[in-house]
Amino acid sequence: MGDVVNLNRFKKQKARDTRASEADANRVKFGRSKAEKKLNEAEKELAARKLDGHLLDE
Repeated sequence: MGDVVNLNRFKKQKARDTRASEADANRVKFGRSKAEKKLNEAEKELAARKLDGHLLDE
């Protein structure tokens, strides 16, 4: 005879596994490391300073 399985527990575990796999996919798709975010911010700041440096004084 087969093992007795609690269906509520099975459904909850399946939902947890689904959410975990979706979270992993989103981390790969959208996630950036702290170093990448910092580098991007520094590049934006440098571009802004260069642009401001080309302004003509009135």
